[in-house]
Amino acid sequence: MTRILALCLTLCAGLPASATPLCDDFGFAGLLAACNRGETITLTLASGQPLGEDVTLQSGAYYTLEIVADGSAELAVEGPGFFRAIWMNEIVINQIEVRPMAIDSIEFDTAGTAELSFIAIKPGTHVLRIPGSTGETQQIKISIQ
Repeated sequence: MTRILALCLTLCAGLPASATPLCDDFGFAGLLAACNRGETITLTLASGQPLGEDVTLQSGAYYTLEIVADGSAELAVEGPGFFRAIWMNEIVINQIEVRPMAIDSIEFDTAGTAELSFIAIKPGTHVLRIPGSTGETQQIKISIQ
């Protein structure tokens, strides 16, 4: 973990000031410090409903992505490009914490909530979408600056 944090700090140091972490004094927690946390991003998985709104994230900042499924249909959200542009801290499902190396998608067969915590790393615009959908409301764009 120390190597990952050092790599992130090295990458962030070469970027413009607007692309640095959200605080200067990380303390013992490093990039996971409370002062370095951005706003929670919420996605809604519901049949015929918009997935969410486009968001812009700060490279080097810590975020939580909350995915809420209402159970109206068996739905998933995919975004391999996005998931490879972040460092995943954990996924929490029914109070069970999973620390994965990588994921491509998350699928809900019934109603439930998954909470992903991560650090945004690689700048660019990435898409999270409901697989097989073509509508603009069935995807969101996540820009990392």
